[in-house]
Amino acid sequence: MTRPDTAPSASVTSAATATTPEAALATAAAAPQPRRIDSLGPVALVLAGGISVQFGGALAVTLMPRAGALGVVSLRLLVAAVVLLLVCRPRLRGHSRADWVTVVAFGIAMAGMNGLFYEAVARIPLGPAVTLEVLGPLALSVLTSRRALNLVWAGLALGGVFLLSGGGFGDLDPVGVAFALGAGAMWATYITFSARTGRRFPQADGLALAMAVGAVLFLPLGIAEAGTRLLDPVTLGLGAAVALLSSVLPYTLELLALRRLPAPTFAIMMSLEPAIAATAGFLILGQALSPIEAVAIALVIAASMGAVRTQVGRGKAAHNA
Repeated sequence: MTRPDTAPSASVTSAATATTPEAALATAAAAPQPRRIDSLGPVALVLAGGISVQFGGALAVTLMPRAGALGVVSLRLLVAAVVLLLVCRPRLRGHSRADWVTVVAFGIAMAGMNGLFYEAVARIPLGPAVTLEVLGPLALSVLTSRRALNLVWAGLALGGVFLLSGGGFGDLDPVGVAFALGAGAMWATYITFSARTGRRFPQADGLALAMAVGAVLFLPLGIAEAGTRLLDPVTLGLGAAVALLSSVLPYTLELLALRRLPAPTFAIMMSLEPAIAATAGFLILGQALSPIEAVAIALVIAASMGAVRTQVGRGKAAHNA
């Protein structure tokens, strides 16, 4: 169920605000629901967010020749920030110093994660980049999990990640590999501060503020690399599509999911990202899958299904206790 400190008040969920997607999702989360639905609901949000972000990433690869990696990140963060600020209209007063530290850290994590990942996919293929990046959430799941069974799912997912890499990354650009690993570390940080932000701010207000922080930090870098190319109408249009697919929709869904889904389970589910990325790469970029990659995808899906079953089992146990 929704945590008491993040549950929307009656004024927040009035007819005037319930028309926004974020308000509707928050209202649904606050309503009494059966235990099984309450356990599976966040899982569906995470899966939808993963599909959106990976197809947005594939689209971003096609945009890089126009604006460069830093230019694409700047457009993505800026458009997403504008959309979220207009939709959420977060209030700036009434927050504690700890609230602002949390939201600024969340914004820095988002900017770093996006910047490092896009620098990686500018140098290495999308599938290996996501495979390396997902090691960050996997490490988080191992370090923070309090259940031995979650370590089993993490190990299974790690085996799939290794297979998806082809048994090693020796043929890849080492700079691209370093950027992808750095993106993974920032992804783990993003998971941590996304959960904290969701607890401290109602609906998607904290996300909107954090996205604005990330956009302000990254815009000078994008301008330095792309200059006036950022103002090209086609570039702006594609950048807006990337922002909606890769930032606005997935981050909102993940923030709402993390209010009810334990961080270790969320981190293990991130093992699905290489499989989703491989599918997006095939459909949009024409990158085919080998038999070994198909086996790897099966392993990471099995690991994520195991994590989901563990989460549902915990919900049932709590309900029967």
